[in-house]
Amino acid sequence: MGAAVQTTDGEIFTGCNVENSSYGMTICAERVAACTAVAAGHRNIDIVCVSLDGSPVPCGACRQFLHEFNAGMVVIMDDINRAPDTPPECTRLSDLLPRGFRLDA
Repeated sequence: MGAAVQTTDGEIFTGCNVENSSYGMTICAERVAACTAVAAGHRNIDIVCVSLDGSPVPCGACRQFLHEFNAGMVVIMDDINRAPDTPPECTRLSDLLPRGFRLDA
């Protein structure tokens, strides 16, 4: 699985799943991409794209993690085996995670 985030200033950061024998310690591609952006000094994320074979929907942990950057970000769900003439599905993170929470809000 792969993911990319785009910041408000147009920079793109990528990530991939980092699997671990202890499944709970696995880090999803979306979180890797967001952490890469943060490590480079960017916290304003507008778009996340998730690409994989099958159902490219961010898991609950990733939805909450990304929500803390921008609840209204665009989520592009790219099934790499979709028909070439079919665009990837797009939605808002707030539609995937209604009523997400923040400690500072």
